[in-house]
Amino acid sequence: MAIKVLIVDDSALMRALLTEIINGAPDLDVVGSAPDAIAAREMIKALNPDVLTLDVEMPKMDGLEFLERLMRLRPMPVVMISSLTERGSEVTLRALEIGAVDFIAKPRAENITLLQAYADEICDKIRAACGAHLTKRMPAPSGRGAEPTAPAAASGLSPRLLAEKLIAIGASTGGTEAIKDVLTALPEEVPGIVMAQHMPETFTGSFARRLDSLCRIRVHEAQGGERIQPGHAYLAPGHSHLLVKRVGGVFMTELSQSEPVNRHRPSVDVLFHAVAEQAKQNAIGVILTGMGKDGALGMLEMRKAGAWNIGQDQGSCVVYGMPREAATVGAVAEVSPLAEVAPRILAKLRQWDRPLR
Repeated sequence: MAIKVLIVDDSALMRALLTEIINGAPDLDVVGSAPDAIAAREMIKALNPDVLTLDVEMPKMDGLEFLERLMRLRPMPVVMISSLTERGSEVTLRALEIGAVDFIAKPRAENITLLQAYADEICDKIRAACGAHLTKRMPAPSGRGAEPTAPAAASGLSPRLLAEKLIAIGASTGGTEAIKDVLTALPEEVPGIVMAQHMPETFTGSFARRLDSLCRIRVHEAQGGERIQPGHAYLAPGHSHLLVKRVGGVFMTELSQSEPVNRHRPSVDVLFHAVAEQAKQNAIGVILTGMGKDGALGMLEMRKAGAWNIGQDQGSCVVYGMPREAATVGAVAEVSPLAEVAPRILAKLRQWDRPLR
């Protein structure tokens, strides 16, 4: 049976284009399109769609307000249609926090037909959203100024271990909230962290700043050539792969604009392969929610090189794709609910730290 999709967008051109793209897939069916949230509300009742695509900026009621009401009264899979702008990225991150499964980055109006080039990606995101595990989001904890919670208390790890180890994190669909949950549960005293999340380049800077405002560790969009310091996390920018190199015993960031891998740049596989080569047994690999298989083979190389890897479990994933693939190929040493990922990382670091003292 085809997946029923309702399109909500104030642009008649965008509604027509999305309808053409989505109906072009044999397993997807646009059952209706609405120009605003008020019309959408009635169409949801009448058509009972499986997935909603929702524009961020609309008349009568904006997308965020409608999404908040929808997730409270009738939770369903939602894919946001977001403009590739600074405001678009900020609002989309908020939508993901409220409960949207994913987003489609919409080109500026004059380049709207470029969306046709992403037809496969759009359809894939709608399919993934249909099978997504919807969870009620909790308010984000406050950041560095807050009273520490138990999981984020001082780690007590030795300076030698903090400088020697490296943590690598990869995620895709649902990953913005999953990464936030992991990082906000970590104390300031942890090894340097490198991260790849599938996002357009106009979104990664906003995402890094949002994480930095919430976490005890400092979070940066990687620029390339930075020394990876303990207590700092470096997010791959949306235009480049993030790699790691070791120079004189120090880990450094490196950016590459080589071809996409697994259709992605940044790619989790590229990051994990680099960490396997440069950090070997001094690394921890973390693979979180996401569709597809990006990261599985890179994480397997990390494990072969001596790294300890953990994958998010099915029950806590929005989309159990990337962690499942990593587990299938034997890349993970442990599978854990999202809430236990940070505590398990700290437990492993403390286990490693004992012989160093």
